[in-house]
Amino acid sequence: MAKPSAVDNLKSEDKHMLDRWLMDKGFCGYEEIAEKLQSLGYSIGKSSVHRYGQKLEQKLAAVQASTQAALMIAEAAPDDSDMRTQAVLSLMQTQLFDTLINLQEAGAEGVDPAKRLALISSCGKGIASIAQASVGQKKWMLDVRDRAEKAAQAVESIVKKGGLSAEVAADIRAQILGIAKS
Repeated sequence: MAKPSAVDNLKSEDKHMLDRWLMDKGFCGYEEIAEKLQSLGYSIGKSSVHRYGQKLEQKLAAVQASTQAALMIAEAAPDDSDMRTQAVLSLMQTQLFDTLINLQEAGAEGVDPAKRLALISSCGKGIASIAQASVGQKKWMLDVRDRAEKAAQAVESIVKKGGLSAEVAADIRAQILGIAKS
């Protein structure tokens, strides 16, 4: 297992301050940031700050790209049936499952058992949250379908009373129910 970097040993509040400095400086000025950290009593060089800054910048860029992609998809293809949520939940379940398997395999590689147990527990909580979200999403879909079915029945009754043909009533019903199934 790799030795923790000097940045990993920062106090939580100092690490948040480092993150803010890096973002405020546009991920530049590593020497100045290293000097600020040294004035706080840390022995961290500009190379360590640079390595950490690159990783942070990549993470932020990935989050920003994902967010922009999600917004573009939402604009281009509205998802009234919430299938994207279902897909995201499935993807997250897969990722958590893979992580859990990797943690189990890491047990033989000298990982601190307490840390390993904490990570496995965290994965378990994540899986439970996803399962709960999945159940909620499925309940929502069933509710939408039920309301659409009731609306279709009401419209069909009104259409028949209004003297429209059975074919027109069936077409209107199919249009309403199509909303709930797409």
